Amino acid sequence: MGADKEKFKTMHNVFDEFTNRTLFKLITEGHFRGLESPISIGKEANVFSALTEKDERIIVKIYRLEACDFNTMYNYIKNDPRYSNVKKRKRNIIFAWVQREYRNLMLAREAGVTVPVPKEIMNHVLVLEFIGKGDEIAPKLKDKVPKNPKEFLDKLIINLQRLHKANLVHADLSAFNILNLNEVPVLIDMSQSTTLTHPQAGEYLLRDVHNIAQFFRKQGLQIDENELIERIKKGDVKKTKKKQKR
Repeated sequence: MGADKEKFKTMHNVFDEFTNRTLFKLITEGHFRGLESPISIGKEANVFSALTEKDERIIVKIYRLEACDFNTMYNYIKNDPRYSNVKKRKRNIIFAWVQREYRNLMLAREAGVTVPVPKEIMNHVLVLEFIGKGDEIAPKLKDKVPKNPKEFLDKLIINLQRLHKANLVHADLSAFNILNLNEVPVLIDMSQSTTLTHPQAGEYLLRDVHNIAQFFRKQGLQIDENELIERIKKGDVKKTKKKQKR
C-alpha cells in the first residue's frame, strides 16, 4: 500500500497534501479507483470523472481550499438556519459549503428533482453520480439548446416547483448549471441553494427565474417572469407560449 500511496501522490502532485490524503482515503475505502480526466476547472472547485471497482463512472468534485472565495460562501451560509452555528474560519466554511451541497442534493432527490445522486462526502471532496453516457458527460444547457425549448422549459419548471415545495431555492440557476441529458434538464451545482426562510430567498428566486427567462426568450418563447414565479409557487406548468410570428 505504501508504494501505491507514493504512486498516487506522484500522479496527483497538482493537489496539496491534505487533498491527496482525502482522495487516497476515499480510494482505499473503495469509492473509486482513481481520477480520470478533468471535466471542469473552476474558481470554486475542480471536477473530475473517476471509475469505481465495477467500472462505473462517477464524478469527484474537489473544492479549492485556498483559491475559493470563502467570504462569499460565508455570506450565503450565515443566514441559512441550518448552518447558523458555523464559525467564520476558512476551512470550516468550505467544509460546511460541501456538506451543504450534499444535503441540498439529498433533499432535492427526495422531492423528485432531477439532480445527480450524491454518493459520498469527505472534507472538501464530494462524490456524485455521473450524468451522461459512456465517458461523455451530458452537455450544459448553454452548449446544447433543446430541440423543443417549450417542452424542456416545462420539465424544468416542474423541477423548480418540486424544489420550492421542498423549501429550497437553487440560488445560482442558469444555463451553466443545468445539464441537457437527452432533452431532460438536470440541475447541478447546488452548494448555493438555500431554504425559503433565508432573508434573500425571494431575491434568489427572482434571479434564477430571470436567468432562465433570458435564455428561453432567445429560443423564441414568450415569458412573463412574474407569471413564471407564480407557476413555480402554485404548480401550474401548462402556460408556456411560443413567441408569435409576425
